Amino acid sequence: MTATTPAPTALRTVDSHCPYCALQCGQRLRPTTDGVEVAPREWPTSGGGMCQKGWTSASVLTAPGRLVTPWIRPAKGAPLQPVSWDAALTRVADGIREVQAAHGHDAVAVFGGGGLTNEKAYTLGKWTRTVLRSRSIDYNGRFCMSSAAAAANRQLGMDRGLPFPLTDVAGAQAVLLLGSNLAETMPPAVGHLTGARGAGGLVVVDPRRSVTAELTDDGAGVHLDPVPGTDIVVLLALIHVVLAEGLADEDYLTARTTGLEDLRRSASRWWPERAEQVCGVPAGRLRAVARTLAVAAPGHGGAGAYILTGRGVEQSSHGTDTVTAAIDLALLLGLVGRRGSGYGAITGQGNGQGGREHGQKADQLPGYRSIEDPAARAHVAAVWGVDPDDLPGKGPAAIALLRSLGEEGGPRALLVHGANVRVSVPGATDVDRRLAALDLLVVADVVMSETAQAADVVLPVTQWAEEEGTMTNLDGRVIRRRRAVQPPAGVRTELEVWAELADRLGSGVRIETEASAVFDELARASAGGVADYSGIDHARLDAGEVLHWPCPATGVGQAAHPGTPRPFADGFPTPDGRARLLPVTWRPASDDRRPGAPVRLLTGRVLAHYQSGAQTRRVPELEEAAGAPFVEIHPTHAAEIGVAEGDLVRLAGAHGEAVAQARVSDRVRPGEVFMAFHWSGEGQANRLIGDAVDPVSSMPELKLAAVTVTRVGAR
Repeated sequence: MTATTPAPTALRTVDSHCPYCALQCGQRLRPTTDGVEVAPREWPTSGGGMCQKGWTSASVLTAPGRLVTPWIRPAKGAPLQPVSWDAALTRVADGIREVQAAHGHDAVAVFGGGGLTNEKAYTLGKWTRTVLRSRSIDYNGRFCMSSAAAAANRQLGMDRGLPFPLTDVAGAQAVLLLGSNLAETMPPAVGHLTGARGAGGLVVVDPRRSVTAELTDDGAGVHLDPVPGTDIVVLLALIHVVLAEGLADEDYLTARTTGLEDLRRSASRWWPERAEQVCGVPAGRLRAVARTLAVAAPGHGGAGAYILTGRGVEQSSHGTDTVTAAIDLALLLGLVGRRGSGYGAITGQGNGQGGREHGQKADQLPGYRSIEDPAARAHVAAVWGVDPDDLPGKGPAAIALLRSLGEEGGPRALLVHGANVRVSVPGATDVDRRLAALDLLVVADVVMSETAQAADVVLPVTQWAEEEGTMTNLDGRVIRRRRAVQPPAGVRTELEVWAELADRLGSGVRIETEASAVFDELARASAGGVADYSGIDHARLDAGEVLHWPCPATGVGQAAHPGTPRPFADGFPTPDGRARLLPVTWRPASDDRRPGAPVRLLTGRVLAHYQSGAQTRRVPELEEAAGAPFVEIHPTHAAEIGVAEGDLVRLAGAHGEAVAQARVSDRVRPGEVFMAFHWSGEGQANRLIGDAVDPVSSMPELKLAAVTVTRVGAR
């Protein structure tokens, strides 16, 4: 369902960044007659390196499945047909009017993505709330950073994934890495662990023996492999040891925190021997890790320690509490806001940080402001030229929004930008049913993703090397994305699409189409907010300035603000300037193993693919490296159920089933299996995941489910 894709029209060699993860590795893009040549360049987060996804990133620009014309489904059940842009946008505008006339403004929903540039994320939020006047907007970052964001906001007063440059980590004596397989998801980042590995202080917490866990071999550190769903118990035990053995930084706690006594009472119940009975990690190892971290902490004269969390502990129905315990531990050791030490959450998506700051979240306005704050509404409405009373209120978070599609009182139309919900959302079978019930599904994408295949209208849009804009990487640095080539004829930017739809819908709101103009407006809208970008513009970034937010505008005649690489150095943006120690409790996972479903399914990623795989599965080199879904199963477990390497196995649980090839491996334990979530179809891991969510962050429990495993047949 795609036309032949011509080679992009050449422009010039430019310095830009990889389109994939939040490391945003530095790239030099050189247009050629066949496409774009990609080479790495020196960059702080990547050290001049790239992973195989970065090396092959230009392949998607000219992939055989590249979308270069709009498509319309003339009737339900009919195949998609190529049409003109005029016909496609007429269909979209007419559909929006019809749905809203019959069901109200909120009946048209929008779903965004953490890969959109800051300019597009900002415009999408503005467009939804001013042109559609709908509160029904959220994005796929809800499945990425929401638990870490919720915990950081309530304890530290600010959510910035890493509140320090990633390069700071390289000098640490100890690093506690929870739920992150950096060696496969962000390989260049492993270089920042060298100091901790050299000191024997790398601690990797992961129930699976991942490639990252193997970095602790040969005296480089320790791998803790807790029972899945019990990472919080590991942290509570470490907190207990720090307090019981007098390892806490008492001076720091007195000067910079509140809540110590409540935490002390709560942690007293989690002595290591009790924790071992729940999490399976020996008590002696828990004590040793707590001491390793304490010795490295600045309060004890150490060279520095970091506590870093990732999706493995955050994508859980108690993810916010787990991150809260991690922050508690970091505060007890006096790490947060101290140069050379700290707590941070490793952002995953390319613009996972910036994408959650400027308005595509259900509860948010630009600058990381609450949409329920009257002052914030007044400020942003003034920038947008609308009445604050006309702005809609807080909408449902991602899972609740998607669960309501097609239901009585729920959205009847959905516009998807930068996401592939049919693969990335838990309960995939139910998602398909809800999408099919819509009156209108519109998908803007660069390839015919699984979600686009189900759409009524598909709009071909630009991708990374064809557009201008900015991204915000995992440590809060705002960086420039630069156009190296013109997009194929027939492809438009989403900024242009939203502007034309605004005109067709009769909106009087101005939607800018030039990225630099959008950023200037974003800067004004963010002014005074937690994520203040008002002192940044494309010109400063183009001049090579290193700018981490917050970076507020300064007065006439004053020097420009230099940005804030370490925002907690002098205090916390809380009402009293102190961080909050908060007690938390452990509760079992929502879908743990039980009679009838005796096997724990763990989910995660592989090196070759990214997110839903919509782009990387179209790159021949990456498909050759990891071309088919698989199930890792321990040799003992495989022998018990008669499974050999390459056999097809069926996983079945309360929410669905999947079939994939067996990969017999000791990376998992008997009674546990692992699947990567990059594939669709019968090998789709998210078919097996339920829709339980964290009560604070609305993060789905994506990492764990109870299943049965049976052999289907030979390879």
